[in-house]
Amino acid sequence: EETDDQERAISEVMADLDADRPMDRLVCGDVGFGKTEVALRAAFRVVMSGRQVAVLVPTTVLAQQHYQTFKERFAPYPVRVEMLSRFKSKADNQQTALGLKTGVVDVVVGTHRLLSKDIHFRRFGLLVIDEEHRFGVVHKERIRSLRSAVDTLVLTATPIPRTLHMAIGGIRDLSLITSAPADRRPIRTVICHDNGDLMREAIERELAREGKVFFVHNRVRDIEKIAARIHKLVPQARIVVGHGQMKEETLERVMLDFVAGHYNVLVCTTIIESGLDIASANTILINRADTLGLAQLYQLRGRVGRSHHQAHAYLIVPPLSALSDDARRRVETMARYTDLGSGFSISTIDMEIRGAGDLLGAQQSGSVSAVGLEMYCELLADAVAELRGESRTDNIEPELTFDQPGFIPEIYIPDVGQRLQTYKRLSAAHDEQEVEGIAAELIDRYGKLPEETEQLLKVMTAKTLCRQLRILGLESAAQRMKIHLGYNSRVDPDTVMEIVRQANGRVLLTEELQIKARFASAGTSGIDNVIRFLHRLGAYDNNRSIS
Repeated sequence: EETDDQERAISEVMADLDADRPMDRLVCGDVGFGKTEVALRAAFRVVMSGRQVAVLVPTTVLAQQHYQTFKERFAPYPVRVEMLSRFKSKADNQQTALGLKTGVVDVVVGTHRLLSKDIHFRRFGLLVIDEEHRFGVVHKERIRSLRSAVDTLVLTATPIPRTLHMAIGGIRDLSLITSAPADRRPIRTVICHDNGDLMREAIERELAREGKVFFVHNRVRDIEKIAARIHKLVPQARIVVGHGQMKEETLERVMLDFVAGHYNVLVCTTIIESGLDIASANTILINRADTLGLAQLYQLRGRVGRSHHQAHAYLIVPPLSALSDDARRRVETMARYTDLGSGFSISTIDMEIRGAGDLLGAQQSGSVSAVGLEMYCELLADAVAELRGESRTDNIEPELTFDQPGFIPEIYIPDVGQRLQTYKRLSAAHDEQEVEGIAAELIDRYGKLPEETEQLLKVMTAKTLCRQLRILGLESAAQRMKIHLGYNSRVDPDTVMEIVRQANGRVLLTEELQIKARFASAGTSGIDNVIRFLHRLGAYDNNRSIS
């Protein structure tokens, strides 16, 4: 049965296929969460409408897996499914290429071979890209150039920063699949150093429950030495080595024998990153995890934990003090995000670390240093809305001036990162309730609020009220206040005049659209009077403006 997320993603894809413009949708979900099922439904519909489908995958192992899946699912129907990869003979690949050109092949699953210039489609309808972080922009644009109106469906657990940013910004459509399969458990992730005793214990524990182990070492030149070391540590283990520089037949045999259980420890490079689905493999050790990217680490960890057994992942790194800031942040992120469905969160952090890349160029990551990320996102959102014909209201950022200081003392929140994060959250708060929620968190975590922090929270409350009322600025000192209105301020003129009439000269409205007020000094502070006054201004129909 489909999960709710799957049903939603399938419905969104079908709506895209009905639309006048070509589909460009990103389906983001963890390994085993059902992304392939979404692609199968889309491919079937496209084939039944008389078009051809290409499924582009990064490795021959994954190509073989998808080929079997599509062939089995489409077996009851008149659909011809073929595969293009180095596991096939040259003659078979040439025959498949001819079938694509003449139109007799409906679905082709292939690796980079699909990008060759001799591959032509007769009626190209849908391009499915699986694990798109393994492809460069040039590769993807090459196959899309074969037909400008081709529908594109991207499947990934960890989208590259540029793709994720385009989806968040509204340039690409995004479907999230976050519902975990039944009985799936989070993978226990440990950061550790190169320790023979720990490695022996991890491998022996997995073998004791008749499971299988991956040991990832991403350097071919000394991978045999690593295998010999593991054999010395765990003599009873049946060890086999696999990497991409092997002959196709040898590599295929290694993988099949490991799946069949002839071996129980696979020492390999990152070739297992995509495609292997082995329920009995529930321990993975990744040597020099600090040299791998965040998406790579997440994909590798996803090779285990695909059954109801508790899975373990060991990230073997040098001392943390010897790592670069980015490397340390990557491995710490992996240890922190172990919940099921964490791929999207990890991709967001990857975008923060690497930058969002070029929207129209070839860079898939990079820094938006000219204006800063938040300003860039706002500019991008404005441009996308304009192209879609949507009206956007300019955000008002009121300028507030008070005579009493408001800040978070260092003694209250010693960590500078946490202080900055709290300032940022307060500055972005949308309403009073959000400010109150942050205040409650601070009290719960750090204790009673200092006087200066209470003042800061009141200022932020006033700021949210000014933002809602579209007030341009506010100045307050010595029980006096001046409010600067604009022609689009959401302040009801009748309410203002009623306040002026009742104040007996203590409140004035000037020709420059300024409200000047003088408060009685007894009892309450200036900021409390300001908040109360703003509440009075807001007690009206929000759709009316001063104009």
